[in-house]
Amino acid sequence: MAVPMVGRAAALDELRQAWQRVDGGGGCLPAVLTGEPGTGKSALVGALLRDVRPGTVLTGAARLHSPAPYDWLAAVLAGRDTGALPVPPDALAWLAQRPDVPRERYTPEALLRLAVAAVRALVGAGPAVLVVEDLHALDPASLNLVGELAATDLPTLLLVTSRPPDAAESPQLAARSLARLSGVPGAVRQHLGALEAGHVAQIIAHAYPDAPPSAQLASAVWQRTGGNPYRLTELLAMAAGRGPQALVDEPLPGYLQPAAPDQAPEPELTAREREVLGCLAEGMSNKQIARALEISVRTVTVHVSNLLRKTGASSRTEVALRAVRAGTRADRHPSVHR
Repeated sequence: MAVPMVGRAAALDELRQAWQRVDGGGGCLPAVLTGEPGTGKSALVGALLRDVRPGTVLTGAARLHSPAPYDWLAAVLAGRDTGALPVPPDALAWLAQRPDVPRERYTPEALLRLAVAAVRALVGAGPAVLVVEDLHALDPASLNLVGELAATDLPTLLLVTSRPPDAAESPQLAARSLARLSGVPGAVRQHLGALEAGHVAQIIAHAYPDAPPSAQLASAVWQRTGGNPYRLTELLAMAAGRGPQALVDEPLPGYLQPAAPDQAPEPELTAREREVLGCLAEGMSNKQIARALEISVRTVTVHVSNLLRKTGASSRTEVALRAVRAGTRADRHPSVHR
């Protein structure tokens, strides 16, 4: 079920105003959203895109377990017709991370200039939205590109989501990148924290309009989820079809348990990543997962790489063991049929 943007209305309104400034003829305007996993950074970006409906949206994120140069741009270019871009084919092969890259390398400075030129061509006359997901996981070349784009006159809203720098692959580099973006005149800077108990009560009331929750029940759900929107959404999905009391009685799987103060937070996984995780817990190979989920083997490989990066596991076996301990199984996902 869709959960309303309770507790995020002011943040969404500030992003709308930023888009209006870009749409009115402004240059590149960064909007940086930070927060722990599950606090709704991507949901806020999605709500803005649905609201303003920009003509051009370029979205990218770290794509591999071991970050590769220009991951963000490679993700943007994936599946696009790049024949008209003003970039030499051999340089484009490097920027798009194609397997048939030439032996001759470009200097980092030259590649950066060509990367900016590629984005400029994709944006065209604009206005556009550039979405940079999970800046904390990006490679240094991508971070440098994002910083360069923020300094251009491109008519774009540069939407950046990130965990706090201390959760980044390179904390110092991430901190410098976030500071660089936040220092652009007019930049929007938001940090999303946990929802308040009253916000959780509003969301439960939205989910159960015929059985408004008591203050005690809402408080209990707030404590169970830590006010984390992702955990709350998952709990509502698990309790679907039953009364609000199920939100308190339903046993929580490991991935929904709020992290203890001395533990790392649970990774924020997409629905497809959770499906792949369930398949790994069943001991399925990449080919078996591809058949079960009706996706390509290459797509499975990307999801497995993302799971390794997000969980910090060193192998697919370790990821599978964690899934087993958390009670994740393929039969939790109705789209999986073997």
